[in-house]
Amino acid sequence: MKLRLRGSSLRLRLTRGEVDAIGRGERVEEVVDFAPGERLIYALECGGEAVAASFSGGSITVRVPPSLGREWSTTERVGIEAEQVSVDWTLRILIEKDFACLVSRVGEDDHDAFPNPGETCGDKPA
Repeated sequence: MKLRLRGSSLRLRLTRGEVDAIGRGERVEEVVDFAPGERLIYALECGGEAVAASFSGGSITVRVPPSLGREWSTTERVGIEAEQVSVDWTLRILIEKDFACLVSRVGEDDHDAFPNPGETCGDKPA
């Protein structure tokens, strides 16, 4: 799972295996170690009535309603978008299926990514 934070937006991109896990109601989690005792944990899990994100104790947790997680995992639907609105702020949440890169990049592992819809017949653009 990949995490992107930009301004007041949070974006998660999940591989096929991770999307399947969400469809089964499982939690998907990643850990980034910065230094001894300093880490960021980010996770996606099923629960609640609406898409929502929370941050506590160095952990970001995004929740999707279980029925939405199942539907997303078994259809061609690419993403789930939501806004978490408060009096003083709005957080945009985007959860997407991770597509394989059209051009290979060093250090990028696309073995479990979804086939990129930009590819036709397995050919990659020149």
